[in-house]
Amino acid sequence: MRLTLSENKRHFSLDGKPFFWLGDTAWLLLEKLTFEEALVYLDNRAAKGFNVIQMTLVHKNHYTNRYGSPALIDDDFARPNPDTTPDAFWSLARRVVDAAAQRGIFMALLPSWGNFVSGGALAGDKIDVYTDFLAGHFADCENVLWLVGGDERGSAAPEDYKRIGNCLRAKCPGHLIGYHPFGRCSSSQWFHEEEWLDFNMFQSGHRRYDQLRLNQWDDKVDAETFVGEDNFKYVQHDRALTPAKPVLDGEPSYELIPQGLHDPSQPYWQACDVRRYAYWSLMAGACGFTYGSNSIMQFWRGVEKGAYGVKEVWQEALHHHGSMHVTHARALMESIDWQSGVPAQDYLVDNDGEKYDYNLALRTSRALCVYTYTGKPLSVNTALLPEGVTGWWFDPVSGGKSCFGPVERMEKLTLTPPDRLCGQNDWVLMFTW
Repeated sequence: MRLTLSENKRHFSLDGKPFFWLGDTAWLLLEKLTFEEALVYLDNRAAKGFNVIQMTLVHKNHYTNRYGSPALIDDDFARPNPDTTPDAFWSLARRVVDAAAQRGIFMALLPSWGNFVSGGALAGDKIDVYTDFLAGHFADCENVLWLVGGDERGSAAPEDYKRIGNCLRAKCPGHLIGYHPFGRCSSSQWFHEEEWLDFNMFQSGHRRYDQLRLNQWDDKVDAETFVGEDNFKYVQHDRALTPAKPVLDGEPSYELIPQGLHDPSQPYWQACDVRRYAYWSLMAGACGFTYGSNSIMQFWRGVEKGAYGVKEVWQEALHHHGSMHVTHARALMESIDWQSGVPAQDYLVDNDGEKYDYNLALRTSRALCVYTYTGKPLSVNTALLPEGVTGWWFDPVSGGKSCFGPVERMEKLTLTPPDRLCGQNDWVLMFTW
């Protein structure tokens, strides 16, 4: 169960076969869940086709698991808790990793949340000691990936982040390594040419187009480009870099979190927004997608104060619609040899809409896919397609398909998506051969 890079270095391979990263965000799993609850969560995600879980090992000071066992002695990264009883912190972490492996799930582990590195708690020689400890616990786990960073700009402590990456590469050979960056940033901004960085991850974040600055801690700095909700632009940027590396959105807007993150009086992001982020990035050539739920990323149990206006306990949030819809995206991509795909905007005619009206296309070895978020008519140059093409609509809500038959080859073929009658009318127009 070894994950490697694909031959073209833009995707992943699992034991030589194409691997679509369908991730979920479970940052606080070790703090909030018992082992039995963790199994409930993992079973739900495995049944839906999720195959990567992003989880933090040490998220905050005085970090303990549900059983009260601390991760560190006196918050010292040079002194991880040595207790080896089954419910001790690091024993439980290993049990969760092993349970995920039994379900065919990879664990993308953050050694710590990013502020520990930028604040100096995990720096210098402590990095060597701590990564030695991590390797002792997880180097033999074939289902482990590593995410350096943790909602942090790489410029905050570049040498220490590089040291963590290099240590993990040396001590955990065979484990792929990425970097989880600050909101509306990509790992490529600081570490693209680093040999330890196997793939690029960006965080498109939780803000609307009109929420450039909110006078909050996660405002952008002037040197960074704000592209709002257009997460496909991060993919386009990173795919243009050399050497080639996979790229994906590792934290788009979470389902049912306030738009802008901080103000619960704002509208909440919905399942239709989850789909938009997924398909926009995939049509641009991403290697996969990470879903997120406001309730699940913090595993809110309803008995403690929640963050970011959370409304539902995590057990209810297991069944949020967006977590079901993204599995249809994986199934669609796997059915059309998505790893051979290249962006295909030149197939679209009169595609001059902006923001939500902008459409994206991907051509693979056996299909052309066009995603529309608004359900407005699409115009395609089908003269560029091979002979004998069949056209059909793919419903990203249900995963259903509706064939409309052979496609006439013409320089401008305009088609109107079906009317879903309720809810957002996004669709994928498919041409297959």
